Amino acid sequence: MFPIHRPRRLRQTPQMRRLVSETVLTANDFIYPLFATAGEGIAREVKSMPGVYQLSIDKIVDEAKEVRDLGIPAIILFGLPESKDTEATGAWHDHGIVQKAATAIKEAVPDLLIVADTCLCEYTNHGHCGYLQTGDLTGRVLNDPTLGLLQKTAVSQVKAGVDIIAPSGMMDGFVQAIRQGLDEAGYSDTPILSYTAKYASAYYGPFRDAADSTPQFGDRRTYQMDPGNAREALKEVELDVLEGADMLMVKPALSYLDIIWRIKEMTNLPVAAYNVSGEYSMIKAAALNGWIDEKRVTLETLTSFKRAGADIILTYHAKDAVRWLAEG
Repeated sequence: MFPIHRPRRLRQTPQMRRLVSETVLTANDFIYPLFATAGEGIAREVKSMPGVYQLSIDKIVDEAKEVRDLGIPAIILFGLPESKDTEATGAWHDHGIVQKAATAIKEAVPDLLIVADTCLCEYTNHGHCGYLQTGDLTGRVLNDPTLGLLQKTAVSQVKAGVDIIAPSGMMDGFVQAIRQGLDEAGYSDTPILSYTAKYASAYYGPFRDAADSTPQFGDRRTYQMDPGNAREALKEVELDVLEGADMLMVKPALSYLDIIWRIKEMTNLPVAAYNVSGEYSMIKAAALNGWIDEKRVTLETLTSFKRAGADIILTYHAKDAVRWLAEG
């Protein structure tokens, strides 16, 4: 009891606070998202995401080099194809935009890990994550036929140089299907980072500007999770682990810290948190208006993900965060 116990003794100086810090961010925690587009010399800023760009392959290689030089171990690639169709051809074709970008990056920066977002919404002409039932305007995706497309996409991505497959469409059985496809193609050593608990969130708005992936009708509630559900996330964890997932992801992160914690408590697999576009844009907008201290709010937010149990943080703040951490 006071005055014997004085917790402030361990808060007296910066050195003391560092000594007893329970949660410490480092560059090794981060994966940096990148958006690849066709053309040359293109760096097109996303209006709703200041500091984030759609990059042609020559520019994305330069960006990858900068990421590597900052000590960030991995990027995740998203693609903007030149054309879209019902078969999501741009997702799985050997000359797809992600495949081209992955090959170029791996040749230029071989020691940088490349994660591929393995989904179809950026490549379908309707903006949904798989085959739609004919005439269905509700956004209901046909689950099982879509699994074959995801298999083809994953294999083509690894063939192009991708190190980690990250399926994000929330199809039932997608981890098992992709694992089987990779193993049969001779890629049994390629890990799967599953978007295990991906919620039907309003925080994705700016990303759909960046990836040009807004659904043309309906929404994604028939396959993404209800934001009010927690036990369902734990069921998804059990299924993904049984199907062969190597890592698990929660998306979004900020409003789902409890889900990150619960998943971390129930599994010994690495857990990733996706600090999504809306979370990023809110901080950027407030900072640009002078309402918050961007550096302090960003680092506090990222620390909260790690404190909740995240081993990996996918974030558009990664480059700034590493520079700020180096400042001390």
